[in-house]
Amino acid sequence: MNHVRSVLLAALVAPVLLTACGSDDEPTTGAAAPVTTTAPSSAESSESSEPSAPASPAAAGDATAPGTELKVGDRAVLPFEYSSSKSGTIAITVTAIERGDSADLAAFGERAQGLTPFYVRATVENVGGTDLSYSSVRLRGLGPDGRSTGVIISGDTDKCENESAARDFTTAGAKYDTCILTAASGSSTVTAAEFSDGDAYSDSPVVWKS
Repeated sequence: MNHVRSVLLAALVAPVLLTACGSDDEPTTGAAAPVTTTAPSSAESSESSEPSAPASPAAAGDATAPGTELKVGDRAVLPFEYSSSKSGTIAITVTAIERGDSADLAAFGERAQGLTPFYVRATVENVGGTDLSYSSVRLRGLGPDGRSTGVIISGDTDKCENESAARDFTTAGAKYDTCILTAASGSSTVTAAEFSDGDAYSDSPVVWKS
């Protein structure tokens, strides 16, 4: 598996972008990371639409409808495009949403103060049997109100490693496990995760609730 080593931290109010690049083959040098201010996206600032009614988990091979609400442990079958040359059908099963400890974010520095990490653990399966080697999925944590927590953070901690597919993720039934780091500020929590990639799901994500 390939570990995603880039680190990104932003807040909706006076958002700040912090990056530190590295890889398994080339460790980071420890030099100060560049800081860039960015404007909040309309997707983050807009209100969520009314939640869809819960639906049954999709059977194998049946695409999960946009707006479907699932429980943690349920499997969603999803059309997936990683790049112009890599697309197909995958299944994502969110297996757990775990609360971490603030100390887990020590490597992120002062900008992580006041944040609590949450770990979205998932199993990803190649359903269509197309070449999706080295691809990775994105999931976003949501608060109890079904909206973004207002914090965007990505990267790895000792307890949560964001994996990408291996070289042999090219056949139906191939699987890998990954963990997506999310966070909340203050007393907020993460109780759900959403998949919103692709035109069909950008406005009506598939949501797993704990």
